[in-house]
Amino acid sequence: MHNKKLFLNLVKSLIFRLAAASVFIIILSGSGFILSGFGFILNGSGFILNGYAFADQNSDSSQGKVISCKIGTWKTAQTIQPFFYDKFVPRGLKTEVLHFTNPGDQKTALLAGELDMCGTTLAHAIHSASRGQPVVVVAALCNKCSALVAREGGDLSTVSDLKGKKIGYVPGTMHEILLRETLVRNGLSPERDVLLTRVDFFDMGMALAGKGIDAFLSGEPFPSLAVLKGYGKIISYPYYGESIGTINAGMLVRKETIKENPQLVHDLVLAHAMATRYLLANQKEWLEKSSTFGVPLDVLEKAASNMELAWEMDELFISQARALGERMEALGVIKKQPDYESLFNLEFVEKVKKELE
Repeated sequence: MHNKKLFLNLVKSLIFRLAAASVFIIILSGSGFILSGFGFILNGSGFILNGYAFADQNSDSSQGKVISCKIGTWKTAQTIQPFFYDKFVPRGLKTEVLHFTNPGDQKTALLAGELDMCGTTLAHAIHSASRGQPVVVVAALCNKCSALVAREGGDLSTVSDLKGKKIGYVPGTMHEILLRETLVRNGLSPERDVLLTRVDFFDMGMALAGKGIDAFLSGEPFPSLAVLKGYGKIISYPYYGESIGTINAGMLVRKETIKENPQLVHDLVLAHAMATRYLLANQKEWLEKSSTFGVPLDVLEKAASNMELAWEMDELFISQARALGERMEALGVIKKQPDYESLFNLEFVEKVKKELE
């Protein structure tokens, strides 16, 4: 009886406080109540706000609990937004950022439940979904960021000049798709007119400078580094609006996370959008923070115009992803097309866009 009386007093006190704000609808239930405005659920030990647990003053922890979620990304300028999420997540949610060197490891950690959200190249997301893996892209991460680089000092100034030349690439990546697209659009057969040579991204600059290859297509900052170091020149930015466009990478979650905790997904997409907008408005801070990842600031400044931080997606974005998937299937990278309506969820981006208007 004493506990019940204490509980009712606590309920009354909280109701009176919230009534003064005149912003909540209160629904009484048998063991507590729900305030629909922010989704409070009061029980004997505390309450939950927006899906994040807090303890009241009568619980074991007078300071309350903070929910921590884990986000995966790369330590690169074009995938930096998660490192700024904590500036924008709601009170009661804290993000821990884990960095990886490739999208495959991030996705594996996500599916194992070790991450709540992670970055992914769209090519990898399509590949994963085509194999039936329960992943969903809920926001864009970056656009552009690629370039075709030829060795400086030679007679290579256009894509058509690459006929008979050796080009470095990484098989199975979006860069391979872009390279093949660029060659075909310039009248070159990837199989007959050039020699495609597998070279790791981190080794491409050395291979080009050492004349082991004549050109390479990769992501920033390697093209800009080649230009600044004097051994390379950019001969093409492989962006074609009527097909793949400039899409590059996105933020990935598990399907079950959307089903079981859509509020968490919403709050992370909102933080992602706000972090993206903040960094776009503060380029100096963006590049200076990015330089702490190991790339010199002057290289990042050179690359900045070819790196586009992003968060918005729309039907055009999905149609460009379909075009990417079609090229992946044609190359044998995937055996069948994924369900794009299931792979891309625009709900969270659309809601956040309205909230930020």
